[in-house]
Amino acid sequence: MFKHHHPYEPFINSDSTKLIVGTLPPPRFSIGELLEKDVNFCYGSYYNSLWLYLDKIHNLNLTFDNSEEAISQRKQFLIKHKIGICDIVESCEREKIDASDLGMTNIVLRDLIGYIQKHPSIDTLLFTGGNSKNGPEYFFRQHLKEHSLKLNLISNEITRIHQFTYASRTIKTVSLTSPSGSANRAIGSIPLYKQLKASNSNFTTFDFRLMQYRAFF
Repeated sequence: MFKHHHPYEPFINSDSTKLIVGTLPPPRFSIGELLEKDVNFCYGSYYNSLWLYLDKIHNLNLTFDNSEEAISQRKQFLIKHKIGICDIVESCEREKIDASDLGMTNIVLRDLIGYIQKHPSIDTLLFTGGNSKNGPEYFFRQHLKEHSLKLNLISNEITRIHQFTYASRTIKTVSLTSPSGSANRAIGSIPLYKQLKASNSNFTTFDFRLMQYRAFF
């Protein structure tokens, strides 16, 4: 059994208004066995495209390697745009050492409500995945129940939006399509993607996510 701990503390500044919320990085980040093009920071996996989308949207000219420069570039972007990162899973156990969310057992969640309470400027949570089992929205719903809170649906279109009220604050949640390559098959079955693909044969799953992410980043 592999004990998988999140390798990074939440990255939140005093003026952060948005939080990116995922689960946790692939196991190789926890044991220090990074690939050549991995970045030793949140969403640094070469196979996770979040930073590719942000690079494209903001023309950041990011570096994709194990260097300190690559880490610094990402931190500077987050600080400038008042974005924090706080994945919801602190640790889990795995029979198979891979990055599958479904493979997680004995899951320990982070106290996101505690971080929201500590940082009153936060008004939006950006889930890098939906409400499928062991996705960030799925876990956050469980977390809210512990505080007798629940999500209220605002829009059920792509991208799905909810909100909840906590301590007289209204917090919006946005469920983005996962930036992981494993989500490509699911995107292919989405009616909107099929429609866009039919009208433009060059339209890709990368373009589909980019369209979503541009609206919220």
